[in-house]
Amino acid sequence: MTLAHPAGENSDSAVKAAEKPRRKRIQPLKALAAIRALKENKEDTGQVFKVIEALSGGAEERLFHRFEASPGGKRVLAEKLDLLALLCDREKLAAMPEGSLGAAYYRFMTSENLTADGLVEASNEMKLRDNIPEAGRLFRDRIRDQHDLWHVLTGYGRDGLGELSLLAFSYAQTRNRGVGAIVLLLSRVADKAYPGCGIWRSIREGYRRGKQAHWLPAEIWEELLPLPLEQVRAKLAVTVPAPEYRRAMAAAEALDAARVELGEPTGDVKLAA
Repeated sequence: MTLAHPAGENSDSAVKAAEKPRRKRIQPLKALAAIRALKENKEDTGQVFKVIEALSGGAEERLFHRFEASPGGKRVLAEKLDLLALLCDREKLAAMPEGSLGAAYYRFMTSENLTADGLVEASNEMKLRDNIPEAGRLFRDRIRDQHDLWHVLTGYGRDGLGELSLLAFSYAQTRNRGVGAIVLLLSRVADKAYPGCGIWRSIREGYRRGKQAHWLPAEIWEELLPLPLEQVRAKLAVTVPAPEYRRAMAAAEALDAARVELGEPTGDVKLAA
């Protein structure tokens, strides 16, 4: 005999299911095409998103489950918090207390001539917003919009190695195979361009730091931005500095300087920098 569910239970379940990002299959051919395009043009940030999207599989759904079950995630979804709006408010960021995460973020974005909606343009090439329910869109957008905050928090620059080390950190946080694939692919390229400079040590360090840190995707950044940067780092267990990254950068810069003196071409491992 089939028992009827209590009134409203089926509809509530259906609504909840519809709010979640839909599970996607791994698309190796799509990833391969994007990887080839990225090799031809390392400045084409959109290809990075395509590789991640093609190889993510069910990672995003698992991440969303964890997000919606966390106190921070529940609050973001219930209050529909819009991190991008705050990160685009340059006047408000400029007024943040000296030494705060917000002030450091503002200086970082200004010095790099960046805007918070830059990643929006790159990710929108993937049409990620098509047919996505509101909860899924809030989740995806919030993950995307944290990227440059993570740069400031971890101390990784926008140089090629800084981006790769931050992606390794991100992989430890999200366990997204697409992110892991990009890290492996571009780290091999970087290691060939800068042999003996400690590229892989910096990547492993980024991964370890990501494993040791608190889970960042569900943090309420709106409340963390006015706080002292070092206090936020301590609160979230983000260790600084990153010695392997600094050593690798110094070695790579020295190698490039020597190449210039010899009239040889320098390495080219720039990624969205």
